[in-house]
Amino acid sequence: MAAAFEDADLSRLAELHGVATSYSPAPGRDVPVPASAVVAALAALGVDAAGRGAVRTALAARERELRERLLPPTVVHWTGDPQGPAALAALPPGTRLRVETEDGREPRVTEVGQGREGGRDLPLGVHRLTAVAPDGRTGHAHLVVAPDRLPTPPGRSYGLLVQLYSLLSRRSWGMGDLGDLAELAGWAGRTAGAGFIQVNPLHAAVPGAPTDPSPYRPSSRRFPDPVHLRVEAVPEFAYVADRERLSALLERAERLRAAVLDKGALIDRDAVWEVKRAALEPVLAVPLGPGRQAAYDDFRAAHGQALDDHATWYALAEVHGSDWHHWPDGLRDPRSAGTARARADLADRVEFHARLAWLTDGQLRAAQRAASEAGMPVGIVHDLAVGVHPAGADAWAQQDVFAAGTSVGAPPDAFNSRGQDWGLPPWRPDRLAATGHAPYRDLLRALFRYAGALRIDHVMGLFRLWWVPRGSPPTEGTYVRYDADAMLAILALEATRAGAVVIGEDLGTVEPGVRETLQRRGVLGTSVLWFERDWEGDGRPLPPDRWRADCLATATTHDLPPTAARLTGDHVDLRDRLGLLTRPAVEERAEATADAAEWLALLGSLGLLDLTAAGPPGTDEEEEIRAVHRFLLRTPARLIGVWLPDGVGDRRPQNLPGTWDQYPNWRLPIADRDGRPVPLEELTAAPRLRALLAVFAQAEGPTQVEGG
Repeated sequence: MAAAFEDADLSRLAELHGVATSYSPAPGRDVPVPASAVVAALAALGVDAAGRGAVRTALAARERELRERLLPPTVVHWTGDPQGPAALAALPPGTRLRVETEDGREPRVTEVGQGREGGRDLPLGVHRLTAVAPDGRTGHAHLVVAPDRLPTPPGRSYGLLVQLYSLLSRRSWGMGDLGDLAELAGWAGRTAGAGFIQVNPLHAAVPGAPTDPSPYRPSSRRFPDPVHLRVEAVPEFAYVADRERLSALLERAERLRAAVLDKGALIDRDAVWEVKRAALEPVLAVPLGPGRQAAYDDFRAAHGQALDDHATWYALAEVHGSDWHHWPDGLRDPRSAGTARARADLADRVEFHARLAWLTDGQLRAAQRAASEAGMPVGIVHDLAVGVHPAGADAWAQQDVFAAGTSVGAPPDAFNSRGQDWGLPPWRPDRLAATGHAPYRDLLRALFRYAGALRIDHVMGLFRLWWVPRGSPPTEGTYVRYDADAMLAILALEATRAGAVVIGEDLGTVEPGVRETLQRRGVLGTSVLWFERDWEGDGRPLPPDRWRADCLATATTHDLPPTAARLTGDHVDLRDRLGLLTRPAVEERAEATADAAEWLALLGSLGLLDLTAAGPPGTDEEEEIRAVHRFLLRTPARLIGVWLPDGVGDRRPQNLPGTWDQYPNWRLPIADRDGRPVPLEELTAAPRLRALLAVFAQAEGPTQVEGG
């Protein structure tokens, strides 16, 4: 444990910049952080705190800045707040306020003391605010006028959770694609009465061999990955003249698909992309028709510089490799003359990657349309990763808003005594605020183009993130605070404009007050069955009536064992085989058996579990999984998620935290209880899946499962 924090000046300086000097892993327990972590975090914020003299100078400058400024960088007005922003109420009487709205309306000018300060008469949006005090001081801020709450789900519904790459059909090219997603949505909405499909992050990946398979370490969060394209669904595919070339590529795609579905091979994302890219080269060489060209031009105009930067990074990566830190000096700066020359020299490749982003965006929107047309009230739930790869496109293009020399992680907790370092550079809260949180706003707008709902991974990051200095273990990091009010207001604004629901992944250690704030603003939480116990009481499974309503309730996630493995204890055997247990296997198995037995006993006591009817092997397991979902239906949760692999008895987690090459993370197709891959066409006809989804048809509400 670090020594107690003793430097009062450094502590005060850290406080004024939102850097923590301690944290509380549990109520009543306070853990100081190392002074080195505080100094490193301040350095990443552009504050020199290396030495007592530097600390005093920086502290004096910060106190003077805060004392003299009229306005903070961002001012938030929630439409349901009759008092208006506190920052404006604190201005000297007679201060003149000028607001330039984002839609370019005639500026509004008022005076403090007239009773019309703030955003009470303004449209929703992010506006420019200028304040001029009677003494001549001038202040500028971004004024966010946001709805009081985010949109809520239109009624109660259930949906399917799936990792898209794992959802192969007999038409996909070795991994699940956006055509498969649209097909699943159409089937699940029309035949199974599902209200949504939740998928893994589909952000653009860092190219290379091998590509990092984790969807949570993307190159860019703003633009999607073209590896998910259904190539044949691109309209220009029909007009490629060289059909022989395409036929050869289709044969290669068939071999990739057969290797996974028929021969048990792992999903090879790099091989899939190699074939797709080879096919897309002639497809994108086909001229666009006038209507398609106009749509593409609109897309380019809407995304502007961000799309140019994104496409330029990918064009440069083809020449210089996928880590921009190792590029020639002139190319490491996206605004340099050298980069401008390279962009011109590589104009055809820049155009290629910009077109790929447009095509992928189009198929994502088509999947959401398919879900909506199938009657889904929510549709496709997309996943927003907590950060980006330090070598990728976003980190290159937005260097001015990323904190150099640090990465995001988590402090030690009950589940990981060593803490975690996710290797993702954090946004600088000061630079975000100075831009009116423009990178964040643009990111949300891009995702909401095609999302019926958005799941935010580690939603606590809207409030604070654990920064780990480069070269230090994650135990020697510290929390850095963000303007949560502004982050939530912009989220509410963009979600409302899109009519989209937001789900926050709030599992694990959560700062006091965060869940309550998220709930008040309409952000749904995430509740996973195995974690829902009476932790403040006897520790037993939490009865359904004590679950929260404003959440997505599930039995498992991509990072946890499937329900069949949890019930049978197979997840302990897997970790034992891989040498991941920290206790004797017999103890782990006994604890897992007791845990499952407690839940099954509760299910039985509630009349949700019927094991009286004899049946073939596996019947009890299937009935237990159905009972788990009957239990979820008994909770007041607004949304209920069914892990799609649970519908066929898959026992393998898609990701096993704590492993790298010991386990095939992010590369497994959906399979049955025997490990045999199940293509989409068989999956939707599987009696076991239909019996599981019938649980929802039998409950009160509009869900319905036909056939089977």
